[in-house]
Amino acid sequence: MTIRRKLTAAIADENIFENEPMAGHTSFKAGGCADLLVVPQSMEELKAVLQTLSGEDAEYVILGNGSNILVRDGGYRGIIVKIGDAFNHTKADGRELVCGAGTLMSVVSKAAVLAELSGLEFASGIPGTIGGAVFMNAGAYGGETSQILKEARLVSRDGREEFCMTAEELQMGYRHTLLHETGHIVTEVVLRLEEGREEEIREKIADFTGRRNSKQPVTYPSAGSFFKRPEGYFAGTLIQDAGLKGLTVGGAQVSELHAGFIINKGGATAADILQLMEIVQAEVLDKYGVKLEPEVRIIGESV
Repeated sequence: MTIRRKLTAAIADENIFENEPMAGHTSFKAGGCADLLVVPQSMEELKAVLQTLSGEDAEYVILGNGSNILVRDGGYRGIIVKIGDAFNHTKADGRELVCGAGTLMSVVSKAAVLAELSGLEFASGIPGTIGGAVFMNAGAYGGETSQILKEARLVSRDGREEFCMTAEELQMGYRHTLLHETGHIVTEVVLRLEEGREEEIREKIADFTGRRNSKQPVTYPSAGSFFKRPEGYFAGTLIQDAGLKGLTVGGAQVSELHAGFIINKGGATAADILQLMEIVQAEVLDKYGVKLEPEVRIIGESV
């Protein structure tokens, strides 16, 4: 593949994976292969990869922990660039916490606890990376990433510019930011938190964790809440009231614990998950006149 040869000038061949099964890189544990998976090991490698892809006008997607994405079974005919361990770091600086975009939210949360910084407790159970949390303005239990973001450090989609944007400049709304349109990539994040007491912070996290574990199907692969919250409604309530809890297609199921989750009960294909999604959408639209939109990013081709 010509693009692979060109990428080897930017990144070691051992960090380029051909026909890579994306089930191993997504929290759904389902889906097809990517033509290429590229894992930059530094900021300079990331910029070089992006410049190469831009020069070739290649189709590509940025991936963090894969907790909010589903690749159709036919695979992704392009390149997936994974922001991984090379962008995994945290450093406390007064009331600020500086984090690499590839740092898991659970790790960011622990760093905040140790620095006795409060405000991030809501995010302790979010399964993605801090970069993904900024991209989606992830939130839980009344908190959102926009509330604690001082600035995001970014690289342009073509890899040629580095710059910073504040939460306001990113136009952070409900599960959406300006990054969805621009394609700029988060590389580092500065969070502005409040001074707190470690014991109290741990108690808040324990409370949220207990509530999450009792009400969400955390023992099964999923992408978290599958649908966006429709204005004036809760997706899970609509799905439950439509009698769809426990509905199964192949290995995919509307969770019996929380109807807002579609889970992989074992051996689910992306097609199973998407067929179940379509049934849920049709039933809720028919019964309540509400169109449910997926929060999960769906890419690739059907078989």
